[in-house]
Amino acid sequence: MGFRKDFLWGGATAANQLEGACNEDGRGLANVDLSPVGEARISVITGERKMLDFEDGYFYPAKGAIDFYHRYKEDIALFAEMGFKTYRMSIAWTRIFPKGDEETPNEKGLQFYENVFKECRKYGIEPLVTITHFDFPIHLIKEYGGWRNRKIIDFYKKLCEVIFTRYKGLVKYWLTFNEINILLHAPFMGAGIVFEEGEDRKQVLYTAAHNELVASAWATKIAHEIDPENKIGCMLAAGKFYPLAAKPEDVWTALEKDRENYFFIDVQVRGYYPSYALKFLERNNLKIDITEEDKKILKENTVDFVSFSYYTTRCISAEADKLGEGNLLESMRNPYIEVTDWGWGLDPLGFRTTINEIYDRYQK
Repeated sequence: MGFRKDFLWGGATAANQLEGACNEDGRGLANVDLSPVGEARISVITGERKMLDFEDGYFYPAKGAIDFYHRYKEDIALFAEMGFKTYRMSIAWTRIFPKGDEETPNEKGLQFYENVFKECRKYGIEPLVTITHFDFPIHLIKEYGGWRNRKIIDFYKKLCEVIFTRYKGLVKYWLTFNEINILLHAPFMGAGIVFEEGEDRKQVLYTAAHNELVASAWATKIAHEIDPENKIGCMLAAGKFYPLAAKPEDVWTALEKDRENYFFIDVQVRGYYPSYALKFLERNNLKIDITEEDKKILKENTVDFVSFSYYTTRCISAEADKLGEGNLLESMRNPYIEVTDWGWGLDPLGFRTTINEIYDRYQK
C-alpha cells in the first residue's frame, strides 16, 4: 500500500521567516518583526516584556529574512525542482492592511501574493495558505490590546473577505491560524498580547482564545460563501504528553495537558465548547463572553480538515520538578527517547501515535 497519486508532498514557510522587506511597498510593522534573537526573545514572545518597536542592541531576523519578497521566482523554481506538489505559506496581515484597521487594502501587498500564487501554479504547485502565522499588526496591539479585544474579529473578517475574493481560483486550501494553541504559551506571538501589571493572565488568554476561535469560524463561513470550492482547516502544535510513570496521577496529568491543546481543535471541528473546557473555565472563575451569535457561528462553520505540526512528544508528571530545557511547552525528560543538545526529544514513533490519535479523535 502506497500513497495516493494526488498526495500533496511539499514544504512550508511563514511570511516572517522568509519575506524580509518589512518596510517596503507600504507594509506595516508586525509583532513577528519584533521577536529578537537572544536572551530577550522568550520574555518578548510570552508577553512579559513590552517591545513594540525596534530597539538598539538587538538582532531581528524577520527584518531581512531570506529576501523572498524579491527572490520568490527563483525560490519557487527551486521548490519545483525538488518535486513540490504543494507549498504551505502565509500572508503577512500588514502587507494587506498595514495597520490592521484600514478600510482600504494595500494593492501592492495584494499584488505580491497574487504573483506568488500564479508562480506556484505555473509549476503545478498547489498553494496552502495560512491567513495568520503568528502575524499581527503592531497598531492593533497598541490601540486595541491584541486578540483580547473582540473588535479584532471584525478586522480579521475584513482581511478574510479581501483575500478570499482576490485569490479566488488561485488558492483553494486555507488555514485560519497557525498552531492556535501556542497562544497559551507565547501570547505575544499567538495573539498580540502584552500583559499589563496585575491583570488576570488566564482571563486574558482564554478571552483571546475565544475571539480567535470565533474569528476562525467566521473565516470558514466567509470562505465557503465566496467560493464553495474553498477548503478551510485548523492547525495545531501537536505532540502527545506521555505520563512519566504508570502512576494514575501521572496519567491524569498527561490527559489534562493533552486536553489543553486539543481544546482549540475540539471547538473548531465540533463547533462547541466541550464539557471539560467549560468546567475548566468555571473552576478557574474565568468569565468568557460567549454570545448566542458566537455559539451559532461556531456550530454552523466547522473546519473542513485538521492539520498539525509535530516536533516532539513530551513527558509529564503530577510531581513535575525537573522540566526539560529548550521546549516552549514545559515537560520532563523522557528517559526512553534521545534528546538533542537543545533539549528536544527525538521521537519518530510519537509522530505516528500523534497522527493516529488526531484522526481517531476527529476523522478529518
